[in-house]
Amino acid sequence: MPLQSVAVLGLGKVGLLAARLLDQLGYDVSGHDLRQPSEELPFPVLGTDVSDADELGRALAGSDAVLSCLPYHCNRLVAEVAHRLGMHYFDLTEDTATTEAIRAMAETATGLMAPQCGLAPGFVGIVAASQVESFDHCRAIRMRVGALPQHPTGLLGYAFNWSPEGVVNEYLNDCEVIEDGVRKWVSPMEWKEAVYVAGTKLEAFTTSGGLGTMCDTYLGRVENLDYKTMRYPGHMDLMNFFFHELLLRDRRELAGEILTHAKPPVDEDVVYIHVSSEGTADGELRRIEYARALLPREVAGTTARAIAWTTAASVVAVIDLVRDGVLVDRGFLRQEDVPLQALLRTPSGSLFERPGEGQTVYDAWWRPGAEPGSAST
Repeated sequence: MPLQSVAVLGLGKVGLLAARLLDQLGYDVSGHDLRQPSEELPFPVLGTDVSDADELGRALAGSDAVLSCLPYHCNRLVAEVAHRLGMHYFDLTEDTATTEAIRAMAETATGLMAPQCGLAPGFVGIVAASQVESFDHCRAIRMRVGALPQHPTGLLGYAFNWSPEGVVNEYLNDCEVIEDGVRKWVSPMEWKEAVYVAGTKLEAFTTSGGLGTMCDTYLGRVENLDYKTMRYPGHMDLMNFFFHELLLRDRRELAGEILTHAKPPVDEDVVYIHVSSEGTADGELRRIEYARALLPREVAGTTARAIAWTTAASVVAVIDLVRDGVLVDRGFLRQEDVPLQALLRTPSGSLFERPGEGQTVYDAWWRPGAEPGSAST
């Protein structure tokens, strides 16, 4: 089915940038947000109440696809409306319950239901899946992502450049993993380890949602699979104190308000990515690593924060691949079924491989025997 007109719901930093990218690529874009933008945009913006199913249905009628950049708890209703209208559906959610509901809808969908198209889950799962294909047998997949301030202050070393609801959700919900061939659930904010990306020491710990559907896909094929969030050292212990000793885990909305009041967004952020896999190929044990430290850059005529452009670029690249017939256009899309090299060849996907002005992209694929530390600027 066609994919030319896209309705973008939620014009925050990510949604607005995704809408700009889609418009720049020639899609017919409409934006939907109760808050009217302060700047003039090259596409119409409607004040649609996305919590009203009837109003939302009228607003989406005539569009080929909807991209939800709303908080995760809004996505199920949007997906239901898209399913009823026979549209393609894309979102950025990390919430596993929402994804399972959308997966059930996909069984009877006439369009494509594609949740989890952001950075994590999303792009990092695509990278990990490409690594698995390099092995005859893969024993471990490790995915690590951190969206952080470049110049941290205070003990937390953090700034809420992402949705506070999403961050609190991933810090408190149980995490799905595969450990020694067994699929299981483990507690968040545990399994702490040290990780270095571009010379910066970070700590990584379990958080929910980053694996998407990968446990389904790789159970029985990969012995160990997990996702962790990266932060500056000391962050995890302080957040465990905040949520568990002060009992803010029972008051999630208040927790989000306190944290965003204390640590507001910053423009100079950085996204750290570290995806590694181990296994055997041609009888030899190998390790593959993909590491990035990505900074703000000019995208679609505006200076975009790192977390905004990495998330928007990933979902827009997936939309491009659906439009161009590279991906299926009906049913449910798993991120690990998206071919990495095809995604990197799209205009927005190529941003991951092309360094912006003044920043460095470190060698993406390192194997034993290769010269480490190479970089392009």
